[in-house]
Amino acid sequence: MTIAVFLLLLESSPPEPVVSAAPVEVSSAASAQPEEDNARDQDKGSEEKKPETPPHTGIRALLDGLRLDIAHLPSLPNLYISAAGGGAALLVHPYDASFNAHLRSHYDAVNLIFAPGKYYGDTPEQIAGSVFTYAWGRIFDQPKVSHMGMDLLRAQALAEIMVEPLKFATQRERPDGSNHLSFPSGHAAVTFATATALERHLGWKKAALAYAVASYVAASRLHDNVHYLSDVVFGAAVGTIAGRTVTEHGRETWTSRWIVTPVAVPGGTAVVVARVPEQ
Repeated sequence: MTIAVFLLLLESSPPEPVVSAAPVEVSSAASAQPEEDNARDQDKGSEEKKPETPPHTGIRALLDGLRLDIAHLPSLPNLYISAAGGGAALLVHPYDASFNAHLRSHYDAVNLIFAPGKYYGDTPEQIAGSVFTYAWGRIFDQPKVSHMGMDLLRAQALAEIMVEPLKFATQRERPDGSNHLSFPSGHAAVTFATATALERHLGWKKAALAYAVASYVAASRLHDNVHYLSDVVFGAAVGTIAGRTVTEHGRETWTSRWIVTPVAVPGGTAVVVARVPEQ
């Protein structure tokens, strides 16, 4: 199912424009022009928001990218997201003890609906979908697809890198008493990391399904009584930070122009490498 989500979200080719031969009044054309300009501006803004496809998407590029992701974690936008997530978790904390009871049900149909959530949001299943996407792009020489798979893998790995130390540091007991690794929710973090990375690559409309799946997974953790509401709220914030970090600094890296120039120096030649950001 995770793999199917990725395939459904792959960008499709835009339809061919239809040119009408019917006469159009000047006043109608004039009034329609601003709307067309606005639509073009929105499309342009959407394209500019997407991370630029890097020149290489191999294993080395993936690992180097993950190293840079960790280095770029401390940032003002991420501080804002973590503060918002922490504030929201504190806000819902008083309802932790009672909220799960409202989701639990004695109806088999409801339990059946939530049952797959623990598998959809499990890290191995999420990574398997990302590996499939990455391998598809590499095998069939589709750089945009392999780039998306690479960013998905990095976002999921970064989410886990943040979640696991928090779990062991907080030692919060789960609602069902199974262990003391409740806060934050790893399932919520990894699925929201996936959704955020997809949104950066495909836009909000095509990533809506991924956010719906992430929300469903978070709700299933409450239904299964293995997390509190504040766990999944902060987990979603952690995942958002991971997905944003991977795609945001990557855009800055790959959209810069690199200039390599040989320069004569006393006794030989030197190579000067300079980066000139796009205007």
